[in-house]
Amino acid sequence: MLFELRQYQCISGKRDEFVRFMEETLIPFQVSQGVVVVGSFTDEEDPDGYVWIRRFDSPEERDRIYQAMYASETWNHQMLPAVSEMVHRERSVVSQLRPTPKSVIR
Repeated sequence: MLFELRQYQCISGKRDEFVRFMEETLIPFQVSQGVVVVGSFTDEEDPDGYVWIRRFDSPEERDRIYQAMYASETWNHQMLPAVSEMVHRERSVVSQLRPTPKSVIR
């Protein structure tokens, strides 16, 4: 099991719009591609902060999904342009995590 903790900095004033886009469009698209979204969060201390967690069965599964999803017309012509209008992509932080034996999320 492999998790990704993805931390984004939204463009000032765009977080609510980004959350709607994530929940109505981007997350359903990624789920349709095989991504398991464990959670989606706003940062209580940062009015522009957004965090989400994705789960994959293995690094190989993640690589396979990445290859198909990020090469798709839908990603490149719909999702990426929209994200780029709402998020400072250069400030994104992605951490790859493995759960410890007693972690409740697995």
